[in-house]
Amino acid sequence: MTRDDLIAMLREQTPACGPARAALIAGADFVVWDGLVPANRHAGVFRRRMHHSLRRGHTIDGLADSVDILLRAGEEPLRTGSIDTVDRSSWFLIFLNSTATEVMACCGGRRPIASPDSADAPE
Repeated sequence: MTRDDLIAMLREQTPACGPARAALIAGADFVVWDGLVPANRHAGVFRRRMHHSLRRGHTIDGLADSVDILLRAGEEPLRTGSIDTVDRSSWFLIFLNSTATEVMACCGGRRPIASPDSADAPE
């Protein structure tokens, strides 16, 4: 998959797709992994991450929409990938169909800034 292919696949699936597309246009690094995982398994994992993030006061753009899309996709096998902005201030997680020809969902955004106290705070 080329950068241009991925840029074209990121449309308006979730609110994070536009910023992810802009990051790629600006030269962000990206990777798409070969392994396949059922969409509903991803949904369960990312639903828990969403609740954990909200408890800590962090929001992840497009995460709730992504979880809904993954739940609707059921047992469909998906590939995952990631996009890291050039300055590493933001990241995005992408979910693609099994042939990596369509982005199903995307979430991510700015990385939380770690405070000196956050390393010692209990989870």
